[in-house]
Amino acid sequence: MQHQQLSSGKWNELSFVEQMAHIGSEVERMIKWREKNQPKFVNHALVRALELIDLTTQQHVDEGSRLKELMRVKECLIDYFVYSNQYHSTDRGWQKYFRAFNYAARVNRR
Repeated sequence: MQHQQLSSGKWNELSFVEQMAHIGSEVERMIKWREKNQPKFVNHALVRALELIDLTTQQHVDEGSRLKELMRVKECLIDYFVYSNQYHSTDRGWQKYFRAFNYAARVNRR
């Protein structure tokens, strides 16, 4: 577990939007490390992102649409950063997707 404190229950105190914004931060790190040709660090950020997705999934297991979205995000992230990108994802697409959660989390904090 990379996120010991979050996995101990603190993660469940965050809203879904805040959780997705945190996952997006890891995705941003993956993109930046890949641009710098640092596959080891890309992999570390991917592991952290997948861990956060799993923590979020555990919390929202009874919420069909959120669970479906989380599973699709996980599948597409793995496809994009590990396999052949059969879904034709792009850095820009991932950034746009997660920045919306980041913006919403900031707005909700006010």
